[in-house]
Amino acid sequence: MTAVGELLVASAVEPWQAIGLRVVDGVARVGGISLRFVPKGPDGGEGVIGWGLVGAPSTVARIDGLPTHHLEAPPAGAADHPLGILGFDHLVVMTSSLDRTCAAIEAATGEPLKRIREAGTIRQGFHRLGELIIEVVESPQVTAAQAAFWGFVWNVADLHEVCARLGPDVVSLPKAAVQPGRFIASVRADVGLGLPLALMTPPSRP
Repeated sequence: MTAVGELLVASAVEPWQAIGLRVVDGVARVGGISLRFVPKGPDGGEGVIGWGLVGAPSTVARIDGLPTHHLEAPPAGAADHPLGILGFDHLVVMTSSLDRTCAAIEAATGEPLKRIREAGTIRQGFHRLGELIIEVVESPQVTAAQAAFWGFVWNVADLHEVCARLGPDVVSLPKAAVQPGRFIASVRADVGLGLPLALMTPPSRP
């Protein structure tokens, strides 16, 4: 199985530490995935700028425009974070063509499109790469010829406690998520993370 081993994030580390992410030598371990912080590019670009794959059947450097590198093995261990992160829920990729991007992901990773969700003019397709769900979102507002990383969602142990502790200037109030029985809250853009981040209650166990 192809898995995501790391995400490269162009951002200052301090805003992430301020909300409760433990970062050591520019790297944060979240579940089996590393967040590797790198300086912003000369054009000021920020956010997720690449991913490292483990076990992919190909060694392509781009997947429908998504910068891709390859790792020999997944990162070892995980870390405890003051934010109470249990792990990733999903990573969002924006595209002008769900069919094109999902076909490229499947061709490069061998991991099939699991399902498609239609929500008005929005189409969402889902792949699983290791512990990470890749949510590919097609929107009429996206017109670029290639896909781009957008943001991601973490599951946290106690969402309501986190929201109360960080306060409304940092994170929105929890609201019902699309997933039945779960709640989600968004970290405010002016916190300065450089990408959209949401926090969710974990999925219930059967």
